Amino acid sequence: MNSHLSMGKLDAIWVYLAASPLLGLTLTLVAYLIALNVYARARHNPLANPVLIAVAIVVIALKLTDTPYRVYFEGAQFVHFLLGPATVALALPLYRQWDKLRRTALPLLGGLVAGSLTAIVSAVGIAKLLGATPQTLASIAPKSVTTPIAMAVAEKVGGIPSLTAVLVISTGVFGAVTARWILNVVGVRETEVRGFAIGVASHGIGTARAFQVSEEMGAFAGLGMGLNGVFTAFVVPVLLPVLLRWI
Repeated sequence: MNSHLSMGKLDAIWVYLAASPLLGLTLTLVAYLIALNVYARARHNPLANPVLIAVAIVVIALKLTDTPYRVYFEGAQFVHFLLGPATVALALPLYRQWDKLRRTALPLLGGLVAGSLTAIVSAVGIAKLLGATPQTLASIAPKSVTTPIAMAVAEKVGGIPSLTAVLVISTGVFGAVTARWILNVVGVRETEVRGFAIGVASHGIGTARAFQVSEEMGAFAGLGMGLNGVFTAFVVPVLLPVLLRWI
């Protein structure tokens, strides 16, 4: 009898949440808490990336309950809104690294240009060789910047914003998982350089991973993420047509 009562309570809770914006918020928070627990149990192994695990949990839950994404996002938009303040808050740790930033400004700007152009040209070139359509190429070009900027750029150049969002998240997770190994292989040891490279290549997800290593690395990753977003927003609309004609 107790089990029937418990199931009845769970059903009532689900019916309430399903008809409320709390559904998306609750599901998002629960999924991320589960993902963080798995990440901790895996001793912070990059392969157990909490963002990837949380996304998988949300997708499975929405699929099993046949919940439309629109309904889910009515609640999840509260978390989405906080992305703006969270990004601005990255200025604080960066301010604490101001002296080091001034000394390394020129090399970092060179790295920004090289890293951003490499991300755009390599993505478009490889996708074209694999037979991607022009619309897909436009969607993949801004994949290395944070999601809101990438989606806006993709829409402007004729891409599919929803596809771009998937590519951005995939890029961020891949960078967060493999960046440490790749940087070790190529012999990059300086904390600020490692952080900046991760921010340029893997935007917010990579930056979150950098903060887990140190505040200094996270600060430079946040700088790389922000500068790459601005640079890409200006460059892709100009560079993409040239690449399409050339390729």
